[in-house]
Amino acid sequence: MRLALMLLAVSVLPALGVHAAWSRWVDRTVLPPVLAETSVEMRDRDGHLLRAFDVEDGRVRLAVRTADVDGSFVDMLVRYEDKRFWRHGGVDLRALGRAVGQAVWRGRIVSGGSTLTMQVARLLENGPTGSVPGKLRQMRVAWALERRLGKDGILQLYLQHAPYGGRIEGVRSASLLWFGKEPRRLSPEEAALLIALPQAPEARRPDRHPAQARAARARVLARLDQLPSETPVPALMRPVPQLAPHLADGLRAADPDARRFDTTLSRSLQMQVTALARTHVARLPTRVSAAIVVADHQTGAVLARLGAPAYSDAARMLGFVDMARAARSPGSTLKPLVYALAFDRGLAHPETVITDQPMHFGRYAPQNFDGFFRGDIAVRDALAQSLNVPVVALTDALGPDQLMAALRGFGVAPRLPGDAAPGLAVALGGVGVSLEELVTLYAGLAQGGQARPLHVLGGQGQSGPQVLAPRAAWQVGDILADIPPPPGARAGLAYKTGTSYGHRDAWAVGYDGRHVVGVWIGRPDGTPVPGAFGGDHAAPLLFEVFGRLKPDYDPLPPPPPDTLIVTQAQLPQHLRRFGDTAVGARGPEVAFPPDGAVLAASDTVLKIRGGRLPLTVLVNGAPVETRQRSRQIALGPLGPGFSDIAVIDAHGLSAHVTVQARP
Repeated sequence: MRLALMLLAVSVLPALGVHAAWSRWVDRTVLPPVLAETSVEMRDRDGHLLRAFDVEDGRVRLAVRTADVDGSFVDMLVRYEDKRFWRHGGVDLRALGRAVGQAVWRGRIVSGGSTLTMQVARLLENGPTGSVPGKLRQMRVAWALERRLGKDGILQLYLQHAPYGGRIEGVRSASLLWFGKEPRRLSPEEAALLIALPQAPEARRPDRHPAQARAARARVLARLDQLPSETPVPALMRPVPQLAPHLADGLRAADPDARRFDTTLSRSLQMQVTALARTHVARLPTRVSAAIVVADHQTGAVLARLGAPAYSDAARMLGFVDMARAARSPGSTLKPLVYALAFDRGLAHPETVITDQPMHFGRYAPQNFDGFFRGDIAVRDALAQSLNVPVVALTDALGPDQLMAALRGFGVAPRLPGDAAPGLAVALGGVGVSLEELVTLYAGLAQGGQARPLHVLGGQGQSGPQVLAPRAAWQVGDILADIPPPPGARAGLAYKTGTSYGHRDAWAVGYDGRHVVGVWIGRPDGTPVPGAFGGDHAAPLLFEVFGRLKPDYDPLPPPPPDTLIVTQAQLPQHLRRFGDTAVGARGPEVAFPPDGAVLAASDTVLKIRGGRLPLTVLVNGAPVETRQRSRQIALGPLGPGFSDIAVIDAHGLSAHVTVQARP
């Protein structure tokens, strides 16, 4: 009672003729910090929260504006907590007088005279309120807050700082974690519970003390003349949203000062993709993870991005590793680019016949995955069946540097061990790329050979360079769209699978007329997954993701006007069979070593220009290479003295040089 009388005496000082002194006293008030740290947020394209980072002490304090909160909640809050909020100057003398009168009459404090402004002062300072100095400080801060921030600023501070149990602060955090929704639309029952909780946030936690929470809610509803409610209070506190956590980590690392990231992702699709991945890997061997990227290749906007099914190290899955960004061997998923380059450069046509048989490219002798060879086969079928020898032959004719340059043109940064020079094995996955990069590559193919960089932050993406002729990109897409889908899946998707050496990575990347999706499956630590194939493990998940994305595929574009759509017999002579030269073409030339060269008696590399493949090489009349499809051939050491080196092409045209080898 003594406390109440002293507070009453202080509160009436302005009315006792000492207003000027009191005003100076209030103006000199040193306020506590009012710009408290709020959680860094990542939101989807519609403003839905995807991830929120904790602030100090592991608390969740989401930024909120009064305009973000249901107006009926604000009205109920003011009516219940501080009816004269909009009229008093921070301390309600009438309410304080009533509280003092009740205390005098009953000999104890019955009701408080604390205003919303005083509650904000207490929240900001987290100081004592049961002592005279503590209460006086609270009143002084309240008066100062009113002068410097105004009613709207004070109300916003309350909405952002009020405690709601556990580590929840602020009405927006409470609404999301207790009700699973933003506070824009709250039912009377939900609003009443959010009004009651800050008075005793732990004693009234609905997940731990449901009876107390219901009783407190009922008192609020009764005082506000609202109908009583039988609606159960929330039984669980929802986890803080943590969708696309790897992406959020990356964005925050790139811009540590940003407080909010507005992304191009779709929350509903991200949730579905995450659930699909978790279900899918649960059927696979232990410690297998997955990564998925979904994008709109017309705009470059990423719609869903999953770095791992679970953001934890449960079951040693290394879920904290972002496998959408990790560089891995892409297996056969680069083959479509090789064929597109061959079409673009005029080396082949989908109906061109190419030979699939044992071949040596220098010391490199590629084998098909199944160990069998098909002989003469159409280029279209060689790509559809993902044969290795034909694609290596095309890469040899193009040059590995051309393939690497095309990858970079599409926005891919290929990684080679020790920055070694690219070899023919690049066409079969002998290079490191990420899932994000593969999806970017296929987005470019879907866009008619024009690079389409992907983006995750808002805004329209920019187009990149034209890497391939539109007809070449269309021809590849036409072949990929004819590849049979997994059992039970709808046909019509242009897609390619891949499996890296040793079954360490299983891939599937595909697109329709609007979207592109990439899937990786494997173990983050790079250990093999016996029996893992892109077609068996990644492709079904790829088609499932497309099924969640939309009910039907968007049609692929028609062929560009300059596309040559004919049978093999109708092709120009030089395109009917890979390696044929145009009429009047010259035979082979020995580019190195030059005629008359003096060489060290060590390994000799023969470099050849022109001629129709395959080539035959003779040294001193004895054949050393036959049916050779590489124009760079390792001959091994030549014997001391003079040697005659002859090259004969498939037309029988020849070239020769004489060289001298010295010890």
